[in-house]
Amino acid sequence: MRITSRRKAIYLFITLGAFLVAVAVALNVSWIILNWRDIVKLLLGAIFFLVIIAGVILNTIFLVREIRRNEQHDSFINAVTHELKTPIASIRLYLETLQRREVDEAKRQEFYRSMLLDTDRLIGTVEQVLKAGEAGLKRGKLHKVAVPLDDLVRECVDLARTRHHLPPEGMTLRELANGTRPVVAGDAEDLRTAINNILDNAVKYSPGGVRVEVELDSTDPRRASLRVLDHGEGIPTDELKRVFKRFYRVQRSLKRVKGTGLGLFIVNAIVRRHGGRVFAQSEGEGKGSTVTIELPRSAG
Repeated sequence: MRITSRRKAIYLFITLGAFLVAVAVALNVSWIILNWRDIVKLLLGAIFFLVIIAGVILNTIFLVREIRRNEQHDSFINAVTHELKTPIASIRLYLETLQRREVDEAKRQEFYRSMLLDTDRLIGTVEQVLKAGEAGLKRGKLHKVAVPLDDLVRECVDLARTRHHLPPEGMTLRELANGTRPVVAGDAEDLRTAINNILDNAVKYSPGGVRVEVELDSTDPRRASLRVLDHGEGIPTDELKRVFKRFYRVQRSLKRVKGTGLGLFIVNAIVRRHGGRVFAQSEGEGKGSTVTIELPRSAG
C-alpha cells in the first residue's frame, strides 16, 4: 500500500510539473504576441520564462528523487527487520523447546547447530550494516599490505561452498595466470568482504539451482580481474549501474529474494577505495549475470 501511494505521488508530481510547464509556455506565447514590437519586454519575458521552466523541472526532479529515496529506505528497514527478526524468533523457539521439554542428545545437538547458524546470520546482517556505514563515511586511511588474491579467492570460494552447502560443481573456480601470482596492495579483510558479498549474491539470486562460475584472471601485468558468473535471475539492462547504489535492489526480486540492498554497495566502495572498479553485465531477466572486479596489481 505504501509503495503504491508513493508511485501515485510520483505520477502526481510529474503531472503537476508538466501542467505548470504547459501554463508557462502558454503565458510566454501570449506575452510574445502582445509585446512582439517591444524587444526589451520580449527579452525579459523569455528570460523569465526560462527561469520558471528550469525551476519547475528541477523541483519536480528533486521531489521524485526524494520519494524514491524514501521508498528505498523503507525497503531497507523492512529487509533488515526481517533479517533480524527471523533468526531471533528461531533461536527463541529452540530455547523454549529445550527449556520446556526433555530432548535427546542428538536432537539437542541439532538445535545447537541451528541456533549457531541463526547467530551467524544475525552477525552477518549486523556486520553488513556496519560495513555500509563505514563505506559511506570513507573514514581513515587505508592500510595497504601485499595480498595474494589467488589464496584469498580460493578461501572465499571454499567458505561459500560450506556456508551454502554446495557441491564442488555448484561453484567452480578457474584460474588464468601468466606465471606470476596476482598480488594486490590493500586490506585483506575488506577484500574478503567484497568477494564474499559477490559470491553470496550469486548464490542468492540463483533460485532455480546454483551454478556459479568464478574466474580469476591474472594474465594482465597491470591488473587482476575476478569474474563471478551465475545462471540465475539476471539484471535488467537499465538497472546494471543502479545495483551498486546504497539500498537499491532489483525491483522484480524484492518479494522473492531477501536482502538489505547493501551488498554490492559495499563491494563498490571497497573496490574503489583500492583503486579498482566493479561492474555488472547481464543479457536480461532470467539470463544470469556477471559481476567483475578489477584491481591494480602490486608493484612490489
